[in-house]
Amino acid sequence: MPRNLLFICTQNRLRSPTAEQVFADWPGVETASAGLGNDAEVPVSPELLAWADTVFVMEKAHRSRLSTKFKRHLNGKHVGWVERSDTHRGWRE
Repeated sequence: MPRNLLFICTQNRLRSPTAEQVFADWPGVETASAGLGNDAEVPVSPELLAWADTVFVMEKAHRSRLSTKFKRHLNGKHVGWVERSDTHRGWRE
């Protein structure tokens, strides 16, 4: 059974679609991406959150916004953020 990964940024135009494509060919993984902004190409929805086993956000602020907007749909979901800078790239919980 594949693991469903959902990548979230603001507009779903650059960061989250890129992450979706990077992991799309990994064995045992299904990917999707969405955005939290009102003008997102693919907006975050309760259906996408229900589908996802793990949710990755691109900024800590996205995690807060996601929790505020979709708290009841995140019950039991693992949500982490990808931290990226010139000197550090990593995964945070």
